[in-house]
Amino acid sequence: MTTSPETVPSPLAPAPAQPGGAALRGGGGLLRYIIVRFLLIFPTIFILVTVVFFLMRSTGDPITAAQGGRLPPAELAKRIHEAGYDRPLIVQYLQYLGQIAHGDFGTTFTDHQKVTTILLTYGGATLELAFYALIVAFIVGIPLGLLAAYLRDRWGDAVLRVLSILFYATPVFFSGLLLQLTFSIGLGWLPVAGRADTNTELEIQTLPHPTGINLIDAFRTGDPDAVPDVLKHAVLPGIALGLLTAGVFLRLVRTNVIGTFNTQYVDAARSRGVREYRLVTRHAYKPALIPIITVIGLQIAMLLGGAVLTETTFEWKGLGFELNQYLESRDFVAVQGIVALLAVIVAVVNFIVDIIAALIDPRVRY
Repeated sequence: MTTSPETVPSPLAPAPAQPGGAALRGGGGLLRYIIVRFLLIFPTIFILVTVVFFLMRSTGDPITAAQGGRLPPAELAKRIHEAGYDRPLIVQYLQYLGQIAHGDFGTTFTDHQKVTTILLTYGGATLELAFYALIVAFIVGIPLGLLAAYLRDRWGDAVLRVLSILFYATPVFFSGLLLQLTFSIGLGWLPVAGRADTNTELEIQTLPHPTGINLIDAFRTGDPDAVPDVLKHAVLPGIALGLLTAGVFLRLVRTNVIGTFNTQYVDAARSRGVREYRLVTRHAYKPALIPIITVIGLQIAMLLGGAVLTETTFEWKGLGFELNQYLESRDFVAVQGIVALLAVIVAVVNFIVDIIAALIDPRVRY
């Protein structure tokens, strides 16, 4: 039997191209992943804005919702016509999309402010609260998750799992009220509400171009009492909102640390006589942190949603507090604009987090 020369591969011939995604495992794979994730921002924002628009308009036009019963019918009809709310809904929707494309999220009825101005004025407070909450979530969730993995299938593990469910399931306003009753009214250790004392607030307001983030502005005042005062006011709202995310982190860390116990490098360490405690704290915990990074984007959306109740409970004057005020005054233009703007923020934050996760763990983009 002879072999055709065409079927004999030459040792000098280049290796055939590998099927699948072998070519994607370099920089091209990461670049394509970034481009795809960036392009997905636009349909995500489009869907969220569309849902918000039609949900708001399902109750009628914003002027009737805000002023109905307060104005004569003729005056009400005149304002509706001037604002264009008597036109077909699809025309209003297309006009609203055009405004958003130009960065205009509307003007409030109650105080005639641009929604983007409200974001610049109060967005720093919400960002600061979310930062404190994430710190609490990391400090509480990760160590308790490691402890639960170390105590797996024992009574301590069961207690911590129940605790994580309580953290996640307890409404933010309820945990906030409990914290206020215990540490503010009962023990008198911490302030009940607000972002700072009156003197500190006045010092911050006199600063040129305040950032809206009180911790940064407190450093800028040069007052040695300003920073402790701001941090003291942030403890309870940060804990109330942070425990919500801490419950998620606890379960994630526990599950992933237990999963890494079956990997070869952990088995090799165990065969060398490494103690179980060191296996958890030195070998198994780092891979368990990767899933936390991937879900931080989703937790940002949860934190922004929880910020509405947290800021209202503690009178923390951020976007959530303002959103609640506009809801009470039935200013649906303001509510629609703020919610749409928050949707844009969440979409952008998720994009950033996805890129960070892809840089840390290449498996995310393959």
